[in-house]
Amino acid sequence: MSYTESELLPLSALQHLLFCERQCALIHIEQAWAENRFTAEGRILHDNVHERGDETRAGVSIARALPLRSFVLGLSGIADVVEFQREAASGVWQPFPVEYKRGKPKAESCDTVQLCAQAMCLEEMLGVEIPKGALFYGKTRRRLDVVFDDELRKLTTETARRLHELIRGSKTPSPRYDARCEQCSLLDLCMPKAMRRDRKVADYIDAMVDEVKV
Repeated sequence: MSYTESELLPLSALQHLLFCERQCALIHIEQAWAENRFTAEGRILHDNVHERGDETRAGVSIARALPLRSFVLGLSGIADVVEFQREAASGVWQPFPVEYKRGKPKAESCDTVQLCAQAMCLEEMLGVEIPKGALFYGKTRRRLDVVFDDELRKLTTETARRLHELIRGSKTPSPRYDARCEQCSLLDLCMPKAMRRDRKVADYIDAMVDEVKV
């Protein structure tokens, strides 16, 4: 399957989807947004990286804020950094995407999927194979290398498909409160605790109506 230019969705939405489907729908269907300390710190980190501009060092050419797109995945976005590393043996310039994150490495796959999607976009655009990239975490000030193996590529492709299904369906999932909600900038807009209580009341009323019908 191949998407058209008008069907391309934001690459960053993959991370939103894997973090919380309701958050993803609020942002990309209902166009809701709010900022908290975490999103502000992340935005500032990305801005600082992008503003440094391109540069060339010995054997490495660094492109920042590089536009990306994939008609196979149906995604478009911006790569924080792509290092084109010159291989000594062949002289070929090998792309190496680097995504910057404000926090620290996560157990979930949302960051690695986002990075893998960037690599798959670059592969489609440049006609090359990209075996790995890296995530740079602001809290640890360290890079974490990521290998784009078959399992991660499959997960990335499946997540992109799920994203298109969610947006095409135009339906925001019901809230489910858990510990992640307290760090979400959309907490006050989502109201997961209040919405959950309202749902219980609605379910009770529906059950009473069903009893009366019987």
